[in-house]
Amino acid sequence: MRALTLIRHAKSSWKDSRLSDFERPLNARGLDNAPLMGASLKQQGVRFDLMVSSPARRAQDTAHLIATAVDYAPDRVQWESTIYDATLERLMAVIHGLPDHAREVALIGHNPGITALCNYLSSAAIDNLPTCATARIEFEQDSWEAVWRDTGRLTHYDYPRRHSD
Repeated sequence: MRALTLIRHAKSSWKDSRLSDFERPLNARGLDNAPLMGASLKQQGVRFDLMVSSPARRAQDTAHLIATAVDYAPDRVQWESTIYDATLERLMAVIHGLPDHAREVALIGHNPGITALCNYLSSAAIDNLPTCATARIEFEQDSWEAVWRDTGRLTHYDYPRRHSD
């Protein structure tokens, strides 16, 4: 079995208009939500073999905070430039390039691509993965290259507002 946890970056700040989209950091809500969602993943017993993220600052910050919460060394997160502003086809190329020894993988990215990928792989029919949402998809395939449309099963879907008081 293989499992891919798709994670949309946490809420970002638009406060500094001098920053490019790529450079935007997390806002206060994002800084709270990423550790919260990491703790939720840890409580589920998720242990990543590999975390791959967009190098955009908000995705990097999200990846580091979640990695810390799930006891994955933040300096082991791999940065993949094609995840930033990626189409479904580019995201599938990233998945097909994953090493087969990594059976539990997290992919941290952006909408609309991350929602499209979730629906493509699992027929989940989710309208929009909210910021910092996590969607775990399990596959029976022996390799990442064999993962295609509707080959996965959505086994867990979570987002920060589910944890609100």
